Amino acid sequence: MALYPLFANLSGREVLVVGGGEVATRKIEALLDADAHVLVHAHALDDTLSQWLQQGRLQRLYGDFDPDWLERVWLVVAATDDRAFNARLADEAQRRRRLVNIVDDAELSSFHVPAVVARAPLQVAISSGGAAPMLARRLREQLEAQLDDSLGKLAALFARHRGTIRARLPQLAQRRQWFDTMLDGAVAELLRTGQDAAAEATLVAALHQVTQAPLRGRVSLIGCDDGDPGRLTLRALRTMNQADVLLYDAEVAATVQALARRDAERLPMPPAPAARQALLLLHAGAGRHVVWLQAGVALRTPPPVALVAELAAHDIACDAAG
Repeated sequence: MALYPLFANLSGREVLVVGGGEVATRKIEALLDADAHVLVHAHALDDTLSQWLQQGRLQRLYGDFDPDWLERVWLVVAATDDRAFNARLADEAQRRRRLVNIVDDAELSSFHVPAVVARAPLQVAISSGGAAPMLARRLREQLEAQLDDSLGKLAALFARHRGTIRARLPQLAQRRQWFDTMLDGAVAELLRTGQDAAAEATLVAALHQVTQAPLRGRVSLIGCDDGDPGRLTLRALRTMNQADVLLYDAEVAATVQALARRDAERLPMPPAPAARQALLLLHAGAGRHVVWLQAGVALRTPPPVALVAELAAHDIACDAAG
């Protein structure tokens, strides 16, 4: 099942949860963490939900289930084991164009709740489209170990200085290059070692040192071996995610191209050498990072001398990232 990934802003917005047991409690806790206004309908509430109700953290709807309740909410979550009721609820939600999650029933659900790695305000969500939730949870466990807690601090630091960053770096390409420098430099390392004040001072200093000099273009060459995406190096994958423009040989598989940054401009590389050179100069000369995906054996040696010399004559850097 192909799903559209979506992070929803539910702050202050009403969400209906049907069910009052342990599963419903987990769902409601996540909704409360998102500052949603939670409405609960259940024959009985467990101890935790009863406590939250007394504290005013949620609102309970009494009596028989009323389909018109769906008119006032943005999302619906059903955490019941009554499949007949769940099916009727899903149908009522669909008629009203409300997104509904029926816990453990992918067929009846119009949205799925992913496994989440939280590094507030940063979140990483993983979904198998309902096909293999245990696999999604296993991947979450692996990412929990790999993603440092300081990533949340880094995201919050960028958020605090967002206005200044945009003012000092008004061009999107400039901001991308600056962020790459920050992510690879001292700021992230200082946060990892608990030196929060020093990290912020370093970021502020880097912003003050920003110049409005023209962007310097760059060309990266990546060889794609036999077209198996799994054979690309980590450096190649990282470079593809930094591309402003993605140029690709006709033989390069679409599965490889799909790994590049989604908003990168994608263009087929013409076969004629002169046309290729002109295309590289056009985009890299405008200060863009151009990534050229080449068919065949990955480049383990420096790029062709003639190409490097031609690009250098136009102040364009060239490297092999394969």
